[in-house]
Amino acid sequence: MGLTIGVDIGGTKIAAGVVDEEGTILETYKVPTPPTADGVTDAICAAVSEVSSNHTIDAVGIGAAGYVDDKRATVLFAPNINWRHEPLKDKVEQRIGLPVVVENDANCAAWGEYRFGAGQGHEDVICITLGTGLGGGIIIGNKLRRGRFGVAAEFGHIRVVPDGLLCGCGSQGCWEQYASGRALVRYAKQRANATPENAAILLSLGDGTPEGIEGKHISAAARAGDLVAIDSFRELARWAGAGLADLASLFDPSAFIVGGGVSDEGDLVLDPIRKSFKRWLVGGSWRPHAQVLAAQLGGKAGLVGAADLARQG
Repeated sequence: MGLTIGVDIGGTKIAAGVVDEEGTILETYKVPTPPTADGVTDAICAAVSEVSSNHTIDAVGIGAAGYVDDKRATVLFAPNINWRHEPLKDKVEQRIGLPVVVENDANCAAWGEYRFGAGQGHEDVICITLGTGLGGGIIIGNKLRRGRFGVAAEFGHIRVVPDGLLCGCGSQGCWEQYASGRALVRYAKQRANATPENAAILLSLGDGTPEGIEGKHISAAARAGDLVAIDSFRELARWAGAGLADLASLFDPSAFIVGGGVSDEGDLVLDPIRKSFKRWLVGGSWRPHAQVLAAQLGGKAGLVGAADLARQG
């Protein structure tokens, strides 16, 4: 199979890209994400039509945030779009006249990193994305593992604290409440409120109050040596690394790939994640350790992965 299109559905924009067999994006087109479910379907079809006008396309892969069924056709549930048992594959295929594969967006990003990014050379890889929430993907034996019903690797909703913080999913104590961009902001606000003298740089980047702290402020302040910002990253990393140690007990991969916006800070967050992973890995003194690697493809991982999964069929 030759050229395929990957579609990445984001909260603010929908990106479609033509991708070749080497994972290179040849052309992209972006449209704003509409507020309605039908509008999103219309926008997907429009983006695919626009980006394919100068190419011969064999198939289309769509990355959607939500639960996708085992046939990679129906979005069972999407948290940010009103899709409930939405037959997205059929709807889009009927309009664009090409084969369509629908996949969870975190799975797409994981596959993209495995095929063309940090996972190259590994057969067994676990990916996590530290963004607003926490997502993931499982590649074992060179295959994407989706589970019987297609909804595996929802790592963010593993309960790590019984009766802990309320999560948007309705449960309590989910991992993403302690290891995510949202958690990072909460840590920084709490610490800045408790010891404002240690958060002078951080507070100066916002409106001067703990309530005005945003993720971008924490990153900039940490790079400038702000104690509260650095400590907030360390707290996030402590939870992230401990969770990876638990996943190592389940899957025993050769590598963990850490992506998402939080991972853009590089060793500022990855080094303490590695230390926490080593600290909590059961039998760590006597067993081989998986590598903890930074994702390489950044924001294009989902698009590239979706396109390649369409190529796989």
